[in-house]
Amino acid sequence: MFIFIGGDVSHLSPEAQQAQMQKWFAWVEKLQKEQRYVSGEALLPGGKKISGSKKVVTDGPFAEAKEAVGGYFVIQAKDMNEATAIAKDYPDFDLDGTVEIREVIKFDM
Repeated sequence: MFIFIGGDVSHLSPEAQQAQMQKWFAWVEKLQKEQRYVSGEALLPGGKKISGSKKVVTDGPFAEAKEAVGGYFVIQAKDMNEATAIAKDYPDFDLDGTVEIREVIKFDM
Protein backbone atom coordinates (compact mmCIF):
# COMPACT_ATOMS: atom_id res chain seq x y z
CA MET A 1 0.00 0.00 0.00
CA PHE A 2 1.17 3.49 -0.79
CA ILE A 3 0.08 6.15 1.70
CA PHE A 4 0.45 9.64 0.27
CA ILE A 5 1.49 12.40 2.67
CA GLY A 6 1.78 16.08 1.84
CA GLY A 7 1.98 17.18 -1.75
CA ASP A 8 -0.20 20.22 -1.08
CA VAL A 9 -1.51 21.80 -4.29
CA SER A 10 -3.54 24.58 -2.65
CA HIS A 11 -0.88 27.19 -3.42
CA LEU A 12 -0.88 26.35 -7.14
CA SER A 13 -2.93 28.14 -9.77
CA PRO A 14 -6.03 26.28 -11.03
CA GLU A 15 -4.14 25.51 -14.24
CA ALA A 16 -1.16 24.11 -12.33
CA GLN A 17 -3.50 22.05 -10.13
CA GLN A 18 -5.10 20.58 -13.24
CA ALA A 19 -1.68 19.79 -14.70
CA GLN A 20 -0.74 18.02 -11.46
CA MET A 21 -3.96 15.96 -11.62
CA GLN A 22 -3.05 14.94 -15.17
CA LYS A 23 0.23 13.54 -13.81
CA TRP A 24 -1.80 11.46 -11.33
CA PHE A 25 -4.15 10.20 -14.04
CA ALA A 26 -1.16 9.22 -16.21
CA TRP A 27 0.44 7.36 -13.29
CA VAL A 28 -2.76 5.44 -12.54
CA GLU A 29 -3.12 4.57 -16.22
CA LYS A 30 0.47 3.30 -16.32
CA LEU A 31 -0.08 1.16 -13.21
CA GLN A 32 -3.33 -0.20 -14.66
CA LYS A 33 -1.63 -1.14 -17.94
CA GLU A 34 1.07 -2.94 -15.93
CA GLN A 35 -1.71 -4.69 -13.93
CA ARG A 36 -0.28 -3.29 -10.70
CA TYR A 37 -3.07 -0.93 -9.65
CA VAL A 38 -5.63 -2.58 -7.34
CA SER A 39 -7.46 0.40 -5.84
CA GLY A 40 -6.98 3.84 -4.41
CA GLU A 41 -8.76 6.93 -3.25
CA ALA A 42 -8.08 10.52 -2.33
CA LEU A 43 -9.06 11.59 1.18
CA LEU A 44 -10.86 14.79 2.12
CA PRO A 45 -9.18 16.88 4.80
CA GLY A 46 -10.62 16.77 8.30
CA GLY A 47 -12.75 14.04 9.77
CA LYS A 48 -12.95 12.66 13.30
CA LYS A 49 -10.39 11.07 15.59
CA ILE A 50 -11.24 8.63 18.41
CA SER A 51 -8.53 7.88 20.93
CA GLY A 52 -7.75 6.28 24.26
CA SER A 53 -9.62 3.91 26.52
CA LYS A 54 -12.29 6.58 27.06
CA LYS A 55 -12.83 6.78 23.29
CA VAL A 56 -12.53 10.56 23.21
CA VAL A 57 -13.85 11.95 19.92
CA THR A 58 -12.24 15.09 18.50
CA ASP A 59 -12.41 16.87 15.20
CA GLY A 60 -9.42 16.23 13.03
CA PRO A 61 -6.89 15.02 12.37
CA PHE A 62 -5.46 18.49 11.87
CA ALA A 63 -1.97 18.00 10.57
CA GLU A 64 -0.07 20.63 8.67
CA ALA A 65 -0.58 20.21 4.93
CA LYS A 66 2.93 18.77 4.62
CA GLU A 67 2.00 16.03 7.12
CA ALA A 68 -1.60 15.30 6.09
CA VAL A 69 -2.48 11.94 4.58
CA GLY A 70 -4.10 12.78 1.26
CA GLY A 71 -4.89 9.33 -0.09
CA TYR A 72 -3.68 5.82 -0.79
CA PHE A 73 -3.18 3.18 -3.48
CA VAL A 74 -3.15 -0.56 -3.12
CA ILE A 75 -0.81 -2.04 -5.73
CA GLN A 76 0.54 -5.43 -6.73
CA ALA A 77 4.29 -5.89 -6.20
CA LYS A 78 6.38 -9.00 -5.66
CA ASP A 79 8.25 -7.49 -2.71
CA MET A 80 9.15 -4.26 -0.90
CA ASN A 81 11.99 -3.50 -3.32
CA GLU A 82 9.67 -3.63 -6.30
CA ALA A 83 7.05 -1.52 -4.50
CA THR A 84 9.74 1.04 -3.68
CA ALA A 85 10.78 1.23 -7.32
CA ILE A 86 7.16 1.70 -8.42
CA ALA A 87 6.63 4.47 -5.84
CA LYS A 88 9.43 6.53 -7.37
CA ASP A 89 6.93 7.69 -10.03
CA TYR A 90 4.77 9.42 -7.37
CA PRO A 91 3.71 12.72 -8.98
CA ASP A 92 3.90 14.91 -5.86
CA PHE A 93 7.59 14.58 -5.03
CA ASP A 94 8.08 17.99 -6.66
CA LEU A 95 5.54 19.37 -4.12
CA ASP A 96 7.52 17.94 -1.17
CA GLY A 97 5.13 15.00 -0.96
CA THR A 98 6.03 11.67 0.63
CA VAL A 99 5.02 8.08 -0.04
CA GLU A 100 4.89 5.67 2.86
CA ILE A 101 5.10 2.09 1.59
CA ARG A 102 3.48 -0.59 3.73
CA GLU A 103 2.82 -4.26 3.17
CA VAL A 104 -0.80 -5.33 3.54
CA ILE A 105 -1.30 -8.57 5.46
CA LYS A 106 -4.13 -10.77 4.22
CA PHE A 107 -5.85 -12.83 6.91
CA ASP A 108 -7.75 -16.00 6.00
CA MET A 109 -11.11 -15.88 7.69
